[in-house]
Amino acid sequence: MTTLKDELLAKPVGPSVPARTTDPDKDFTKQIEVTGDQAAVTVRGPADGVDEDAATAYLRAQGLDPTEWRATGFRSSEWTMANGDTGVSTRFTFARQGLVEETYAIDDLLATIQAYEPGPPRRAGGDHSFVIALGDMQFGKIDGDGVEGTLQRTVECINEAAERLTWYRSRFDVGHVHVAWLGDHIEGFQSQGGANVWRTPLTLTEQIRLDRRVKLHAMLTFAPLVERLTMAAVPGNHGEAVRINGKGVTRYDDSHDTESLIAVKDAADLNPGLFGHVEFFVPDTDELTVVVDCSGTVAAHAHGHQWRPGKHFEWWKGQAFNRESAMHQADLLLAGHLHHEHVDTDGHRTFLQPPAMESESTWWRHAKGTTGAPGLIVAVTKDGRVPVKEVVHG
Repeated sequence: MTTLKDELLAKPVGPSVPARTTDPDKDFTKQIEVTGDQAAVTVRGPADGVDEDAATAYLRAQGLDPTEWRATGFRSSEWTMANGDTGVSTRFTFARQGLVEETYAIDDLLATIQAYEPGPPRRAGGDHSFVIALGDMQFGKIDGDGVEGTLQRTVECINEAAERLTWYRSRFDVGHVHVAWLGDHIEGFQSQGGANVWRTPLTLTEQIRLDRRVKLHAMLTFAPLVERLTMAAVPGNHGEAVRINGKGVTRYDDSHDTESLIAVKDAADLNPGLFGHVEFFVPDTDELTVVVDCSGTVAAHAHGHQWRPGKHFEWWKGQAFNRESAMHQADLLLAGHLHHEHVDTDGHRTFLQPPAMESESTWWRHAKGTTGAPGLIVAVTKDGRVPVKEVVHG
């Protein structure tokens, strides 16, 4: 039975046309290069016959089993042949199967995000804020312990932060929890101009789904515990929605990192009885930063790709020079991007940079030798002071 949805999604698909019969020896030229577990096949001929099937057929002709190879990319150019038809030259790259798991069972990954009960609900009030700062999960990449490891670690650290909240309440009256999502929540396919595709086995929609449901898990975990719960997200470079020719062409706030939090807000709005005390914040149009009041402390959020390593205070001072900027009033700057713990102060102002949630960047390990020390940062704040700062390691 055709539904209204089917009718609205219907499109005029053209009829099937049989493939043109070709003479491979006459119409095509082919070349193959095999180096270890990598292969490159170049096929040159009429436009309607140069495709992946032609490349895999040539693999077979050279005695290689196409089922043992996986296409990882292509590069193509075209020209006008002598007969006026369009000719195409395409170089297909292949990797031997087994080097990367073909697919992930996304339902199995999502099952990791279980309902968590940190104890009996306690919508307690108080004059302090408990801040959870995390980012750089980069869901989707294979580095370190991969998608499963990063996802498990993120959920466990969020759960552990809820346990720490109970402990810190023995010292401070905490009535507000703030969760700061500091960017690069997914690996995406834009940051390296698509060069990271082969090392990213999850699709873009699967990456976003994990991110969205982890944020939902955080909301469900903390909402029963406080009178006020806030969640903020800022755009990272990996979460950029669109780049063309390696350059950003849309607004600075066009980001999957923030859109996933907006989706969680849409869900929370459906049940104001349970989530009416939850607030959500993302940067304004064409902006990269957002500030949130945390018990009298103005907490600013940025991903960290706007400044060079170690230059966070110089960047902050420049932003604060503009009296129209919210950074002019900031007491606390929360940032990610550089993947390692960094706590710094300048007068009463505090800079907190949590580690990444991924266990390592393989590229960085090859270049520098070090792996990550993944985790998040929890802090207690009031009136511009941050007397407690602790790393929760995964």
